[in-house]
Amino acid sequence: MPIAHSHASGMKGLRTAGDLVARMQCSKNMRLGEAKEFVAKKLGLDVLQLTDEHIMREVREELNIGIITSVTQKAKGLTAKANIEELLGINVNGCEQLLRKQLP
Repeated sequence: MPIAHSHASGMKGLRTAGDLVARMQCSKNMRLGEAKEFVAKKLGLDVLQLTDEHIMREVREELNIGIITSVTQKAKGLTAKANIEELLGINVNGCEQLLRKQLP
């Protein structure tokens, strides 16, 4: 995890796609390049666009997968993580509890 964390921080984490790339590295044991390509494909972007803060802000808002600043009626916290989980097809810790709370 420390290596994935350092790479995610280098990609500006939640400001861009660093957190998504790190999740793929940790959950699917992907190498950095492979994880970047996977995330870019899922987001419909080029790999180079993953580090552009302006593009990623728009993409994150559209997909409702969390942004650095809080915006009304946009996902934050576990709700954003649940959306990431669905988008990337991975399990994110804590999402099962969120889903159980939302079920009647």
